[in-house]
Amino acid sequence: MNPSAKLPPRQVTAGEPQAQVLTFKINDIDVSAREGETILSVANRYNITIPTLCHLDGLSPYGGCRICVVELKQSGKLVPACITCPLEGMEILTHSQQVMESRKKILELIFSERNHVCAVCVSNGHCELQQLATDLGLTHVHYAYRYPHLAVDASHHRFVLDPNRCVLCLRCVRVCAEIEGAHTWDVMGRGISSQIVADLNQPWGSSTTCTSCGKCVQVCPTGALYEKGKSVAEMVKNREFLPYLQEMRDRKHY
Repeated sequence: MNPSAKLPPRQVTAGEPQAQVLTFKINDIDVSAREGETILSVANRYNITIPTLCHLDGLSPYGGCRICVVELKQSGKLVPACITCPLEGMEILTHSQQVMESRKKILELIFSERNHVCAVCVSNGHCELQQLATDLGLTHVHYAYRYPHLAVDASHHRFVLDPNRCVLCLRCVRVCAEIEGAHTWDVMGRGISSQIVADLNQPWGSSTTCTSCGKCVQVCPTGALYEKGKSVAEMVKNREFLPYLQEMRDRKHY
């Protein structure tokens, strides 16, 4: 395989230095990347699957969930693919035993931290967390459930926030700040006590910054944010708008 065969075309303006092309291996497959690309973006271009939860194309990388960890073959170290840039000659394993065990442990901890009862969730059957559990063969959790009693915020006239189902991926925070430009959402607290809050921990319905655009609802991977009136398994998310809006924003079209 030609290492540079799958590199996407890129326009270079006069006087601009050309980015360095790196060659390395993913699962013993020769791949190439431009300087500054992440392992995840390169893997996606070569149709090599790396599961993610907090990552979403069109939003800035966060690296919070660690579901996308991969193994550096030379050292055995695990690194998040969404925020790690490859080096020349690096060898990466995406589904080694160590990687799969780590992903399962992380997913178990996510499930144990909040209340993810799929049978009564509006996103049942359309949930990324649920799909990850299926893909990784997760059948039970070895850790004690915390069963927090977090207040549901239904004060907004169109949407509901249920922090009991939140995985703290911060997609809502990033899309509100980076795409909508409102920055309604933020994080309160630390560690397992962290919660997504509107403005300065005000009821969502009384927010003076929220534009009611619904972007945060559409990017949420679970049933933590959903539209009012949706019953069990009825909440289907639409995220196709993100790459388009990001491109238009980068081109300063709006």
